[in-house]
Amino acid sequence: MTFSQTLACAPARPDLAAPPIGTLSPPVPRAALAEVLCRYPIGRILTAEPVAEGLLNRGYRVVTEAGPHFLKCYVDAATANRPKIVAHHRAMAALHALGLPVAPPLTRTDGAGTVASSGGRLFAVFPWVDGRHRHGTELPLPQCDALGALLGHLHGALDDVCAPLDQPDGYRSADPLDSADLARDLLGHARAHRPHDDLDALVERRLAERLELLADHAHRRPAPQAAPPTGWTHGDFHGLNLLHPQAPDAPGAPGADGVVAVLDWDKLGPQPRAEEAVRAATLLFNDRTTGTLDLVRVRHYSQAYRATGAATPEHLAAAAHRVWWERLNDFWMLQWRYQRGDHRADPLYPASAGQLAWWCQEYEQVLDAFAN
Repeated sequence: MTFSQTLACAPARPDLAAPPIGTLSPPVPRAALAEVLCRYPIGRILTAEPVAEGLLNRGYRVVTEAGPHFLKCYVDAATANRPKIVAHHRAMAALHALGLPVAPPLTRTDGAGTVASSGGRLFAVFPWVDGRHRHGTELPLPQCDALGALLGHLHGALDDVCAPLDQPDGYRSADPLDSADLARDLLGHARAHRPHDDLDALVERRLAERLELLADHAHRRPAPQAAPPTGWTHGDFHGLNLLHPQAPDAPGAPGADGVVAVLDWDKLGPQPRAEEAVRAATLLFNDRTTGTLDLVRVRHYSQAYRATGAATPEHLAAAAHRVWWERLNDFWMLQWRYQRGDHRADPLYPASAGQLAWWCQEYEQVLDAFAN
């Protein structure tokens, strides 16, 4: 194996030179919204309201003469290019045709595909799906099973609808020495930040703790060959990209035990597949204040995911270790705050830092929940 054939691994450091993205990008004027929507077979625009969730792209709930739809404005530089968008749209349509809960984009009335451009930005229109977001800790255990099975079925279906993949020789994991240097730099930013608030004080404590953890666990860095098999993944599977039925407990409600739509396929791409299952669980089944994982729900979800054939216990064990290492070396929220002056991720930091500290203490129990 040569390292020229070994792929880099998350966590990717934020591009500090990138322009504002998502909800920091300029809003789309109503005239531009109307001009884009007139290219689709949905009639005249009546109302348009921004969708609050999401950091990377802009979205609008638009009501037209044909009813409600979702209008997406692609902003994130990593995905806002036509070839990638078109490829993602094709995969979504194919998954929908297989009966999976994916809402494909509408085709333009002129037959020129699913993407429209206006003012230098790209757009697409999707059916509006009624539903609500639910945190994983709210779900009864059978729905945790259903969620794991859904992700497993999606991973299997993506193998059928996307191009075949060659397995890479390996994935380089983060260097703990580089991470320690970054942690010390961010610690200096936190100490100097004015006004110095409660979050800055928490960051100081957590970064001092992180430096100790990096030193204590440096010998556990995953080898490049330790990654589980690579496959096509959604890339961002978490609660804000899942819609559950509005009234999930209503007798006979369609989809009452599952998900009515998996949203936001912008990060569709290849990665060590079992790692998506682990990352998703850390976001779905965490206490939103402390970050602690509900390991009973994690176990149900993981067992159902494995039962689809998407991964073996050994794959999940390797994935859990690699995602733990990724989190130990990940500082993107603090880089946004201190190096980019972007505070949108600040509310996520306390639980994220708490989860890592807890995970280091409960490593064996977390590993067991994913692999057994």
